[in-house]
Amino acid sequence: MRKKLFKELHNLKLEGITKRWFINVVGLIFLFLVIVFVTSSVAVKSYYYKSVESILNSGSSTSAVGFFATNLELGTSLKTSAARFIDSYNYKDRTTLWIIDNNANIIASSDGFIEENPDMPDYIEALASDNGMSKFIGKLESGEKIMAVTRVIKNSQGTSVGAVRVMASMEKIDIQIFTVIALIFAALMAVIAIILLSNLSFIRSIIIPLREITDTTKQISGGNLDVRIEKKYDDEIGKLSDSINSMALDIAAADKLKNDFISTISHELRTPLTSIKGWGETLLFGIDQERDPITNKGLQVIVNESGRLEGFVEELLDFSRLQSGRMTLRLVKTDIFAELDETVFTFRERAMREGIEVRYSIPDFPAPANVDPNRIKQVFMNILDNALKYSNKVNGKIFVKAEFSQLNGGDAVKISIADQGCGISKDDLPHVMDKFYKANVSVRGSGIGLAVTNEIIELHKGKLEIDSEENVGTLVTIYLPVDSMPTKQEIDMSEPKIDEVSDEDISLKGNKTDE
Repeated sequence: MRKKLFKELHNLKLEGITKRWFINVVGLIFLFLVIVFVTSSVAVKSYYYKSVESILNSGSSTSAVGFFATNLELGTSLKTSAARFIDSYNYKDRTTLWIIDNNANIIASSDGFIEENPDMPDYIEALASDNGMSKFIGKLESGEKIMAVTRVIKNSQGTSVGAVRVMASMEKIDIQIFTVIALIFAALMAVIAIILLSNLSFIRSIIIPLREITDTTKQISGGNLDVRIEKKYDDEIGKLSDSINSMALDIAAADKLKNDFISTISHELRTPLTSIKGWGETLLFGIDQERDPITNKGLQVIVNESGRLEGFVEELLDFSRLQSGRMTLRLVKTDIFAELDETVFTFRERAMREGIEVRYSIPDFPAPANVDPNRIKQVFMNILDNALKYSNKVNGKIFVKAEFSQLNGGDAVKISIADQGCGISKDDLPHVMDKFYKANVSVRGSGIGLAVTNEIIELHKGKLEIDSEENVGTLVTIYLPVDSMPTKQEIDMSEPKIDEVSDEDISLKGNKTDE
């Protein structure tokens, strides 16, 4: 039973409901049993000691003292009376009886052994007491524990002439008391074990299903809508399991409806947008170059806005593919740094038009990896686009630094992109990669770009980190695994391809807009 109890307690974590149960129920039961144990121990000891004291009192009773007083009145000496009294004494097998004279000398003993000058504190106390009686519990010089009761013998004039002292060894009594207390302790431990096992079984029937429910709800909130709770009991917990399973079904149905709607709308918008943009470009750059400026400006707006909507539709399509698990990667051997270089080159011209300087640093080494080059470019462009959207338009800078690093113990590249924009508040930062979440609603965007970017990086077994400080800027760090990397010595001896970007440039402390 003990091994089973320890195993159950080890498997049950002391937290939440279990902790409250342990403190409130087990604590009270344990306190009650401690009180019972202490009370029982005291009662057992008191009972045994009272029993011994009762026997000793019988040996030194008033009738015994009266026996000596009567004999003394008849002229019989104390010594002769002691011999007669010992002959008729009934407790010789359990106690030792001494007859003591007025000079504290033992003149007779029931066991025949007369000790010289014994230590008798009870005899001295009895002489000094009003009732002529005293009790002693302690150890002799030999180390033996005894209980002794002494009663003073007085003659008819009330003068002390001696004393009767009855003694009993307490060694065996203490062993009996210890045995009984040990049995009480064992019985109480058995009671505690039974109570704990029965309660543990009940608690486990609550805690384990609740943990499963908690884990399942976490998975549901994380997007796994296919998970279900196994119903084990037809009670309140079972009803809760049914409710959560039903809720998960409803959420899955609503999520599928949402994804189907997004996919359908995206495809429906894609075709007319392509036509609008195509015809807008045809009209804008067509043969007729003698249009008035307002018409040209209108056509330019049509082309730009249709292009922006087209990008938004592509984001929705990517999101729909990710949600339905239909996004597949076309992996080919690719130089990640070459893709980054090409993306930054394209992006730089756009940033310059908006008054933003892009500083860029990349090692003069290839970073070969099996990736989907189009998706990797999409990742770079999404993050650079966000950096541009949230950057300060006056003297703003965007820093891009690529370097070799480590990821989960393997070779990887680390790409850091920092801006000097408005930053993200501490409350918004944990949610920026959530789907449709926008920290700054005043800036255009769908709110799914970072979610799609994070999913693409995870599909490549990489990692995306975002750090930001409000009114200072944002640092986005991308880790992507690569097949191989140059040695540290080769890296140290090489020069970056483009501008030198320092660690301070891409840190939030050093990344501040120039005054």
